[in-house]
Amino acid sequence: MIFAQDTPEPPARPERGPREVPAEVLAKFDKDGDGKLNEEERAALRESRRAEMEQQRKEALEKYDTDKDGKLSPEERQVMRADREKELIAKFDKDGDGKLNEEELKALRASRPQGPGERGRGGPRGERGERGPRGERGGPDREGPPPAPPEPPAGE
Repeated sequence: MIFAQDTPEPPARPERGPREVPAEVLAKFDKDGDGKLNEEERAALRESRRAEMEQQRKEALEKYDTDKDGKLSPEERQVMRADREKELIAKFDKDGDGKLNEEELKALRASRPQGPGERGRGGPRGERGERGPRGERGGPDREGPPPAPPEPPAGE
């Protein structure tokens, strides 16, 4: 029989140093000019990102919510994802073969935002724990209730 204390400890996560704030973020939000974001400046950054995401969500609904029910169905999300994929291929497919090779994928990844408060992936999202038009979990864009947890096997 194995007990929890018999299992090895998982390796500790490496300590992260302070994140470098991109110059364009500092230029916009570092109001006191000290080269870093204080709590008030971070709150302004978060509010700005929230407003940007809400605008993206509205634009996605305007463009892809064909039945005008205020949310994206799985079919509408599929159309949105296909359009986004076409846009990315058109932008990053330098050899014109209709798909992204490793070099083109690196360029795509390098183009994604990396700073604090910036998402590394595209697509509108809802409040914390929710997913917007891209996701299938929680959130105002999901149809119906969340899935029920799996039932335990009989006899347990």
